[in-house]
Amino acid sequence: MAQEGQPVNERFPRSSAYHPDWVLAAVSGGANSLWLTEWLVEAMDLHSGMRVLDLGCGRGASSIFLHRELGVQVWATDLWFGADERLARIRDAGVEHSVFPIHADARALPFAAGFFDAIVSIDSFVYYGTDDLYASYLARFVEPGGQIGIAGSGLLSEFAGPVPEHLAAWWEPSLACLHSAAWWRRHWERSGVLAVEVADTMPDGWRHWLEWQHVVAPDNTAEIDAVRTDAGRHLGYVRAVARRPEAAVLDEPITTIPVEYTMAPLTRPGHDDAG
Repeated sequence: MAQEGQPVNERFPRSSAYHPDWVLAAVSGGANSLWLTEWLVEAMDLHSGMRVLDLGCGRGASSIFLHRELGVQVWATDLWFGADERLARIRDAGVEHSVFPIHADARALPFAAGFFDAIVSIDSFVYYGTDDLYASYLARFVEPGGQIGIAGSGLLSEFAGPVPEHLAAWWEPSLACLHSAAWWRRHWERSGVLAVEVADTMPDGWRHWLEWQHVVAPDNTAEIDAVRTDAGRHLGYVRAVARRPEAAVLDEPITTIPVEYTMAPLTRPGHDDAG
């Protein structure tokens, strides 16, 4: 066990080096962002000095982890959590020279095309990335040959019918955004602009999910009971990594449609009286 009774998970040795109080103070979602980041980067080619977009980074723990562990520069970007609190955490970690807090919407990113060497997203991509057009939009921001990687809560396989009965008490309509690794592979490949290299699930991911819930939300009995009862039949952690091919041709984004006003008669002859 770790300090203050928080668990050290041997599956994630890099994450286990971080003080549990620091990890808990940076919680911004239902998953352990360090565990998921460590798992994701095992399948990516990230090297010191690269420019990385951490999209939907929450309060920035994953961004700090990426720089400290891999030496990359990170643009810690989130909409729901303010940049000021994130900057304070970044400064306290001593990484303000390489981790930059940005407040932005994932659908309106303020970056130049091809600026990043890689893009990662930890337990947030499902909230905006299921759109059929989003892969093509996001791929613009990574250089040709660069990678996009996501990790987060998901399904081991898609439901063939209604939500399974043992999940119904916890399930709510917004959870329809959860998908399987196979779904993400198809979703990205059909975009025509991403070549999928990895799409898989974490072995015993449901156990790690349950372990973390007991730490951060022990009163959330609906989710804890659902994950425990499911026991890895449907729920788990999903990872997908794709690369933007060098030859991929991306559609130019439509931001405005140029038009000129041409004056024309409002009504037909003989119908000038509006009354």
